[in-house]
Amino acid sequence: MMKIYGIKNCDTVKKALKYLDAKGASYEFIDYKKTPPTKEDLKRWDEAFGELPANKRGPTFRKIKDEFEGATKAQQIKLLIENSSAIKRPILEKGKKTLRGFSTEEWDKVVK
Repeated sequence: MMKIYGIKNCDTVKKALKYLDAKGASYEFIDYKKTPPTKEDLKRWDEAFGELPANKRGPTFRKIKDEFEGATKAQQIKLLIENSSAIKRPILEKGKKTLRGFSTEEWDKVVK
């Protein structure tokens, strides 16, 4: 089963969910606002992407930018948990595959 992490009213997440529904894909949606990611989630994504999935162009990140950039990895994880809108979205997990952002070309390789 696929897991999709994001925020329900994010336009990119809406596109991704619409894409999955059109494909008839079975998935579980985890809304950051209702269920913030755990330390384990963020560590797993850090390993998958080679960096924490911070949305550095978003307004929430801009508010915590200085604190984030001066923080240790553990402090950065805590900041992202507390400010889940600063996490890049959506994140798709299927088996050992993890994707961030939405691209039909990339998702077509994982969603079958």
